[in-house]
Amino acid sequence: MHVVILGCGRVGSSLAGAVERLGHSVAVIDQNRAAFNRLSPGFGGRRVTGMGFDRDTLIEAGIAEATAFAAVSSGDNSNIISARVAREMFGVERVVARIYDPRRAEVYERLGIPTVATVRWTRDQILGRLIPEAVTPEWTDTSGTVMVTAVTPARGWVGRRLTELESRAEVRVVCVTRFGEGRLPDARTLVQDGDVLHIAVTKARATAADAIIHAGPGHD
Repeated sequence: MHVVILGCGRVGSSLAGAVERLGHSVAVIDQNRAAFNRLSPGFGGRRVTGMGFDRDTLIEAGIAEATAFAAVSSGDNSNIISARVAREMFGVERVVARIYDPRRAEVYERLGIPTVATVRWTRDQILGRLIPEAVTPEWTDTSGTVMVTAVTPARGWVGRRLTELESRAEVRVVCVTRFGEGRLPDARTLVQDGDVLHIAVTKARATAADAIIHAGPGHD
């Protein structure tokens, strides 16, 4: 898979290295050419100088073949605009935007762009949103058998009951983050666009469950 990252600061450069170590191709965009000095000396991905919401810049970074896009620059507006362009113009399915002002989270979530607040999220949690096999547990029981992790369901699940998703993926949804707020689901809860599901799943089942949730109903 190919991943495009906007922003080559501490998080962006670290994220780029992690994606490359997982064996995926990666391109990093930053308007400051000197920012690429933060990348490791052996980094083999693309370095693209420009604005993350500029169409030509994104095309140079390989957005047309990208399966994931992360906007982690220092500007909230740049991040959300770039994320919308990646999803709406180029059809990138897995998109995440980091924000500095958590008060804006509800507005961005309503636009269908998963957002992560910089004070609560780490590189590994962002990585888990972009690459399914890089799932990062939020909690693991002492035996290491069961874990809780966050996933963003495919659009095909929107409007369907969480209980259907739980049954097909063989998971338990313990919490839903919607419009920047956590809530406990019940048997009537429907999946909404932009939801982040915090699921409890056995470690042995995690990869298969993640694939079903990201593929949508009818693909299990």
